[in-house]
Amino acid sequence: MIRYALIGVSLIATSALAQQADTNAPAEQVQADPAKVVAMDEPMPGDHWTYEARDEITGKTTGKRTLLVTDVTPTEISVRFSSQGSDRTGFSIYDRSWNLKSRDPWKYSPNDGLGIKSPLQVGATWTFRSDDVNNTAGAAGIWKRTGSSKVVGQEKLTTKAGSFDAFKIETTFSTRRPNDPNNLNEVIVQTWYAPAIDHMVKQTTVSRTNKLLRDNNSLELVEYGRKGQS
Repeated sequence: MIRYALIGVSLIATSALAQQADTNAPAEQVQADPAKVVAMDEPMPGDHWTYEARDEITGKTTGKRTLLVTDVTPTEISVRFSSQGSDRTGFSIYDRSWNLKSRDPWKYSPNDGLGIKSPLQVGATWTFRSDDVNNTAGAAGIWKRTGSSKVVGQEKLTTKAGSFDAFKIETTFSTRRPNDPNNLNEVIVQTWYAPAIDHMVKQTTVSRTNKLLRDNNSLELVEYGRKGQS
């Protein structure tokens, strides 16, 4: 069974802002001789996805980021992530709908809300709330998150990893500190989720603090596979 038609991620990950999306990035980037798409069913240890990260403010590619599934249980998916060219690695835990539950030092209760809600269909909407807590930061590490997502369409995208039929999901959320309600972070995320590979093909993220632009980033799939596959 192809996975729920599920987001996400953050791949990127996530601080209380969880970085996500911009509508201005081109929805399709055609490459010559795209790789053949191989369907991925239920998640398995060894599944992996590699993304090229880009800072849309400077226009520069900032490196590659890889997600690797290390364990799967009936309720959770454990993922190790790494960045090319650096020693930065980390560990994340998602629910089975790719909602992030924890990424050290952050915990999201019940989750960050950036996953998928099944069944995916154009026009579907859902809302979410969470407590984002960094126990190493004291009161400064407690945030309240509220947001909503909508499936706004279906599109075919072509990247270096192949051509994919994807659901386009628009997510908006905000975070505030309970002890500093005037400090408002707002994030707009656009995610193109491909059921055939159980993950996003592309994601754009625009983050603002008190209406001022903070980040504008994108991720695009360049490689994916299962254990024993390149």
